[in-house]
Amino acid sequence: MRIGWLGLGAMGGPMAACLARAGHLVRGYDIAAERAAALAPDGVRPVASVAAAVADADLAAIMVATPGQLEDVLFAPDGVATALPAGQVVLIMATVGPAAVQSAASRLADRGISVVDAPVSGGVTRAAAGDLLIMVSGRDDAVGQARPVLDALARSAPLVGATAGDGQRMKLVNQLLCGVHIAAAAEALAFAEALGLRAADCWQVLREGAAASFMFEDRGARMVAGQPGPARSALDIFVKDMGLVGAAAAQAGAATPLATAAARLYTRGHDLGLGRLDDSAVIEVLRAGRRPVPPSGGVSTR
Repeated sequence: MRIGWLGLGAMGGPMAACLARAGHLVRGYDIAAERAAALAPDGVRPVASVAAAVADADLAAIMVATPGQLEDVLFAPDGVATALPAGQVVLIMATVGPAAVQSAASRLADRGISVVDAPVSGGVTRAAAGDLLIMVSGRDDAVGQARPVLDALARSAPLVGATAGDGQRMKLVNQLLCGVHIAAAAEALAFAEALGLRAADCWQVLREGAAASFMFEDRGARMVAGQPGPARSALDIFVKDMGLVGAAAAQAGAATPLATAAARLYTRGHDLGLGRLDDSAVIEVLRAGRRPVPPSGGVSTR
């Protein structure tokens, strides 16, 4: 397929490259032009504008970070809405919340353009390997047009609803779990240090038991490795996503006390200047609130 790909950040770049390696013709645009240029060896064709990306495309795929960025990509004077003809499909793969996607879908429908709501989960490594979970919603005909792209990017791409916004709702449930699990891993490992244990020893032992989770395994490894490295998923992403969870919960009248507590940790991390670091840096918020205790002699893991 001919794909106009808009947004080449931490997730969007590997996803566009994955599609190009799978044989699709991918024209990539990002406000940071060097991101598109860096993907040329993978077969992504860098272009200088949204309009150039979607010209003659079979569909436009959008992978941005925030509702505001989605609004700009779609409805700025040179955005997708004015560049695509009626009958085209826009595949929104970003996590921007149900309201933003529903609003976009309604306005695009007035122009004869269909939206497939398809937020993703799985992280950077799985994005590059085409091993994501994609939570898909939209009309059957539009989803059918997007299916080759979804299948190239996903380990699993279930249809979770018939209306744009249903995918976003499912993704918010996913993000509630992810955000709470990361915060729980950080709290547990910081608690271990406060008890005089080595966090790395605790991580090694507990990852084999009932307390294990993907986030404890993955983010816990980064938490005990020392200073957080370059962000695979920036802490600020969870500031945004837990904010979306909170807004949806308030609208639905849902009680989300654990998500609320986790959101406060991410917000505090942002306030401490950790927002652009990997989200595993949330452990530093908890470390900052306690007095250091000398570690014990360690725990045998043999």
